Amino acid sequence: MRKRHSPETYQKGILSGDRVLLSQAITLVESSLESDQGLASELVQSILPHSGNSIRIGITGVPGVGKSTFIEAFGKMLLDQGKKVAVLAVDPSSQLTRGSILGDKTRMEGLSTDKRAFVRPSPSGKTLGGVSGATRESMLLCEAAGFDVILVETVGVGQSETAVKNMVDFFLLLMLSGAGDELQGIKKGIMEMADALVIHKADGDNFEQSRKAKANYQNALHLFAESGKSWQTQVLLASSISGFGLEKVWDLILEYEAKMKSNGFWMSNRSVQRLNWLEDQIQFLLGQTFQKNPKVKKMLELERPRVQSGELNPGTLAKKLIHLMFSNS
Repeated sequence: MRKRHSPETYQKGILSGDRVLLSQAITLVESSLESDQGLASELVQSILPHSGNSIRIGITGVPGVGKSTFIEAFGKMLLDQGKKVAVLAVDPSSQLTRGSILGDKTRMEGLSTDKRAFVRPSPSGKTLGGVSGATRESMLLCEAAGFDVILVETVGVGQSETAVKNMVDFFLLLMLSGAGDELQGIKKGIMEMADALVIHKADGDNFEQSRKAKANYQNALHLFAESGKSWQTQVLLASSISGFGLEKVWDLILEYEAKMKSNGFWMSNRSVQRLNWLEDQIQFLLGQTFQKNPKVKKMLELERPRVQSGELNPGTLAKKLIHLMFSNS
């Protein structure tokens, strides 16, 4: 096992902007080893006072919409404006090795080699929807390291959008023109969750089609009820190739930030997200405790074949196992 540092060493390195120690700290919080989890918890607690000062932006969209290309171009623009940018790109995991498949560093070469940016691909592992279980902790570590903007890229539209929405300040949905909702897998629910829609690849012969798509989506969004935070989701056009529209996307995010901070939603939303994080952690730790319980493991091994054959109802066995875990006998 790789040697771990003390929480003080990690904290000192992170606060001084040491990218190597930041990367090692993220590896620590991603670890499933019980010996690492206590250290990781202590580290995250220690850096909490130094976190929370960034803008957290979730970026989603179906594979092929150009999320990584957009983040590369958008991130470079922010760097040119003097911002420090961290990208947490959650890759789908190999079922064999549990490692990342897509390798976002190879798809964001410009950002990866820029010392003002930090790109971290993380395998989603067994977490549903393509969101790493340690993404929240990683965001806090990056904030403590002084990054102004945290971009969280998800694998694609699926179960990940709710998870990402619950950990970011602004939720951006990338769309393509010329593809119907059925083809893109876009449902009303995710459009309602988005704070902005960006019709990507709006360039060349595709520009006019993108402009029409913008009008169609904007009309559709007017049919949705306005959210409690008094914000109407807007539709923008952008091209990562030409850079067209990228500044407008950033201006809209800054407008959103100012409005949400003035009406109190910004901080109240983060407070709710912390409680959601607490619930997720309870579920995770209960699951770990359940799997490690020797009585549960024994009964599960004995009864699993009966469930597999259809002889025993899975729900019945699940209730028995839960009862067994909390019983004193």
